[in-house]
Amino acid sequence: MRIHSQSCFLASLVLVIHAGPISQPSDKDEATAEHYLKSFYNLTDVTDETTAVRREASQLTEKMKEMQKFFGFKVTGKLDKETMEMMKKPRCGVPDVAAYSTFEGKPKWQTNKLTYRIVNYTPDMSVAEVDESMEKALQVWAKVTPLKFTCINRGTADIMISFGTRYHGDAYPFDGPQGTLAHAFAPSPAIGGDAHFDDDDFQKFFILVFGHSLGLSHSNVRGALMFPTYSFTDPDRFSLPSDDIRGIQSLYGPNRDRTPIHPDPKVPTTPNACDPNLILDAVTTLRGETMFFKDSFFWRRSPSRSVAQLPIKSFWASAPDNIDAAYEDLVQDKLFFFKGKQVWAFNGISLVPGYPKTLSSFGLPSSVRKVSAAVHVRSSGKTLLFIDKVYYSYDARAKKMDRGYPQRVESGFSEMTGVVTAAHISNGYIYLYSGTNVYEFGLYSKKYLRELKNNFFLPC
Repeated sequence: MRIHSQSCFLASLVLVIHAGPISQPSDKDEATAEHYLKSFYNLTDVTDETTAVRREASQLTEKMKEMQKFFGFKVTGKLDKETMEMMKKPRCGVPDVAAYSTFEGKPKWQTNKLTYRIVNYTPDMSVAEVDESMEKALQVWAKVTPLKFTCINRGTADIMISFGTRYHGDAYPFDGPQGTLAHAFAPSPAIGGDAHFDDDDFQKFFILVFGHSLGLSHSNVRGALMFPTYSFTDPDRFSLPSDDIRGIQSLYGPNRDRTPIHPDPKVPTTPNACDPNLILDAVTTLRGETMFFKDSFFWRRSPSRSVAQLPIKSFWASAPDNIDAAYEDLVQDKLFFFKGKQVWAFNGISLVPGYPKTLSSFGLPSSVRKVSAAVHVRSSGKTLLFIDKVYYSYDARAKKMDRGYPQRVESGFSEMTGVVTAAHISNGYIYLYSGTNVYEFGLYSKKYLRELKNNFFLPC
């Protein structure tokens, strides 16, 4: 199958963070993985037994790595828990191997006036509900482009819409409940632009978006509409994310007949790692990776330096957005988030019972209204809690605050005169963030070494 010939239209996801290996993958798990990689990563069939053994050690592993890289997972080539759970999620039927937000060759409609026809209807919705849903879905794209859509009742339209199950008239049969939900075809003559929905996977309030019918491929940005796995999206409260707007406007340009569309305040704006004015909310390590937080998103940086941007709640459903500080305690295997006068503790993705607690649980005085940065030094068992220009030292083993604190930050970290807004430890150095700058110090000597930009660790 050629990448630019088949597509689908679906949205974001919820992930789990702990990617421990499946102890002994069952035959069913292995079969699921092989089917998934064949369907979405072009894993090829082999018949020769010797070749099959060779592929098991090479192509299968490489395709697994390709999938893990796309989703921002730890790239191991092994069937771990995180990878298996993603493979079992309902999703669209187009492969994820496209490198950009548009298909190879950038196919697009050569006219801005497009027609669509609903060929048949699902028994799960009234005719009026289907008609309204289709119109709303197409208007999502019309609002940000010059495209105009007209519904016709007979003849051949640019976008032919139908519902079906299993083998339904094309070369890509559906697979029953909880598998591939829908697919569409990129702009081209004949079947190009057509959209097919699996009636076995009906979702009553799903939003029908036609990004693939208009020329967009998948996005690897979590939260983007064109992300390949499905989560419920209420069409009455939906606003097109910025990643999708950039993609569709790269093909058709903006809608110049409308006033500029301002971001819906209910839809979070995706932060840009390359924004020179970016001020990070918090930074922490977690099980060998480094997490950089901003608003309701975070960047996840692996030891191999691959980076993925994700919504905070896609990993920690119970966590707040816009956190003030975060740190990891490796001995306790806990991750702590601070916001306002509260602190949350997580083991993996699970909220530790009894949390959130107040800042006073650390022995901080009631006058402290928020922690602006935090970092844990494993060798000493001390947690440094920064409150603007002063900091405290908390003894995690004794569970009490050390005497002689608070101290001024500059007394412990020379040259650091600004407010500390984030902190983390990496490779024997401690990094203190202040606004758009980052300051590097020796972990034990606390000697000032150099000043960096705050996106030093991020891809830009």
